[in-house]
Amino acid sequence: MGQLQLKQVNKSFDDYEVLKSVSLEVEEGEFVVFVGPSGCGKSTLLRMIAGLDSTSSGDIVIDDIRVNDKPPVARGIAMVFQSYALYPHMTVFENIAFPLRVERLAEQKIREKVEAVAKVLQLDKRLQQKPGMLSGGQRQRVAIGRAIVREPKIFLFDEPLSNLDAALRAEMRLELSKLHGQLKATMIYVTHDQIEAMTMADRIVVLNAGDIAQVGAPLELYHKPRNLFVASFIGNPKMNFLPVVCTATSDDGVTVEFAGQSMLVPVAPRQYLVGKTMTLGIRPEHMHLGEGTINVSVTPAVIEHLGINTIAYANLPTGEPFCALLGIKAEDCHLFDGDGWSLERRVNLRQLGMPTLNPEI
Repeated sequence: MGQLQLKQVNKSFDDYEVLKSVSLEVEEGEFVVFVGPSGCGKSTLLRMIAGLDSTSSGDIVIDDIRVNDKPPVARGIAMVFQSYALYPHMTVFENIAFPLRVERLAEQKIREKVEAVAKVLQLDKRLQQKPGMLSGGQRQRVAIGRAIVREPKIFLFDEPLSNLDAALRAEMRLELSKLHGQLKATMIYVTHDQIEAMTMADRIVVLNAGDIAQVGAPLELYHKPRNLFVASFIGNPKMNFLPVVCTATSDDGVTVEFAGQSMLVPVAPRQYLVGKTMTLGIRPEHMHLGEGTINVSVTPAVIEHLGINTIAYANLPTGEPFCALLGIKAEDCHLFDGDGWSLERRVNLRQLGMPTLNPEI
């Protein structure tokens, strides 16, 4: 089992409300990610589930048992922290085995469990090394192994990849996703990185100032954000917002006007919107150059060349920020043959009269 229910959970420090009547159900085997800006309450909520912080009111229920008054060790959870929290004087084996020794398991049983976990995490050849001899990714795997070996009902992850470099974070995302598939365990993961949330989660919980702004599958939040906050938070670069005025409604949707141009948006019409100022949201990746329903003329102030795409940043005449993701032309692409040689490189080398390692060129 590994089912979690949060029922009207509140957390306050004196007069400051950190969490406001949070209710949520996490099914057994789900990978749920809490995201939101700094200070939204996501780490506090995770610590309350773990039993490291108390609730001001409301209930935390794991497998139909209220655990508010139970200590962390009695809740059937295991937590992986951002800082690894490994014992530097212990080997990898002893770090993973530590919670089992606390439970006073037999030595043979400890060895079997640790070796099985180490094999899953590809640490079986590192068991006699100490944390100082490991890379950041390997240390994080040791911390995860220490959690797995307890066979908890629920895994809790508090921004476990934030100390890693970008390439290693991408690798560890894949490893955690594979691990979830292998263990079929319930996992709750806190991050401020929406890429981690979008790529790993079965469902995302977006928190804003202590409230749940929206819960849903990653693509549901991307395509159907419930409000401006979710629309601006999910997606990178963030969604553009244009001030528009509603001029008409019909069965086909809502007609809005921007800078003297009209556009029919296929959404559910509401009669009272006519004449009202509204906000039109458009993601940078959905912009394109050329004639369109609404044309926006801006002068880019900053252009980012990211390789896979180019992002232009500007300001509208009204002062609002605006950004567009520009596409890639086919002639800018590279083509590689089955041996890994670039076709463009072959032509260029021949034209330049340079020697090559491949006699067929």
